Amino acid sequence: MYEHVGFAEKGLVLVAHSGKVRPAQGDAHAFWLRAPGYGEIRPVTLPEPGRDDVMVRTLRSGVSRGTETLVFRGGVPAGQYAAMRAPFQEGDFPGPVKYGYLNVGAVEEGPPKLRGRTVFCLYPHQTAYVVPAAAVVVVPEGVPPARAVLAGTVETAVNALWDVAPRLGDRVTVVGAGMVGCCVARVLRRFPAVQVTLVDVDAGRADVAAALGVDFALPADAADGRDLVVHASGTSAGLQRSLDLLAPEGIVIELSWYGDSEVQLSLGGAFHSGRLTIRASQVGTLSPARSGRRTTTDRLALALDLLRDAAFDALVTGQSRFGELPDVMARLAAGSLPALCHTITYDGG
Repeated sequence: MYEHVGFAEKGLVLVAHSGKVRPAQGDAHAFWLRAPGYGEIRPVTLPEPGRDDVMVRTLRSGVSRGTETLVFRGGVPAGQYAAMRAPFQEGDFPGPVKYGYLNVGAVEEGPPKLRGRTVFCLYPHQTAYVVPAAAVVVVPEGVPPARAVLAGTVETAVNALWDVAPRLGDRVTVVGAGMVGCCVARVLRRFPAVQVTLVDVDAGRADVAAALGVDFALPADAADGRDLVVHASGTSAGLQRSLDLLAPEGIVIELSWYGDSEVQLSLGGAFHSGRLTIRASQVGTLSPARSGRRTTTDRLALALDLLRDAAFDALVTGQSRFGELPDVMARLAAGSLPALCHTITYDGG
């Protein structure tokens, strides 16, 4: 049995082997950051899958615009090289490095319960790969691959809201209408009687906010007196505005990662008198509020279940072929290619 034979141009050649369809060894390809600002496609030799492994053919991957473009620019601080490693990263910062973690594919070899299933994996941009079966989570029926790539970002939102659970009737603002901020806003929309406002400097994000079912405001027009502000703009100005919007005793949950950029704040106003709090949330570890009762697999499965919601399709704003990825990443990093979640398509997907 032969399927999809002849995809050598994009690096995926499937051949018959012992009655199973698999990529020929050496015929998979991956995106690598050769050096800051320079990406390339490299051939990959796949290992033979073990009994507890799966071989996955990628259908769609997503660019985590904030983190991946920062990595592409070489902006990871030396002191954070170990902390910022992705689960299946190869190489080291600042490069050469294979980096990424939003991958959806089809299992072509592995345990019977997974064979043929569409799965999400925290894997870089690569045409096919072999990982332990425990590293993949099945995508629910009805969730298309292009939406499923958001699972890692929705997982960040889940972890943040475990860190500081909104209460009934809270007034919450999300500052920064990028991938993370928009995912947080949509998940917050499910909380009973919680008022959610998405704030961004780009007035065009009002349409995205409407699709997510939340209010929108420019920074200067945002209402203050908020119980909780989630900051995801990645800028000093955004964090400062987040503090300014808080009611006394309010909390800013900081989801931005600044890399080697300096952050400046003015804390001489209501920060002390209002007893305000800035609290970091990072998806690399489980929220302490759930670490004794949930696993990272549970958290990812929850994120995928939340993606049954078609409103998240508003965040998938562009797509390119895998072979175009070096140019696409450069354009995303330079800001010349506007996008929320830009997805990468693969032959067979």
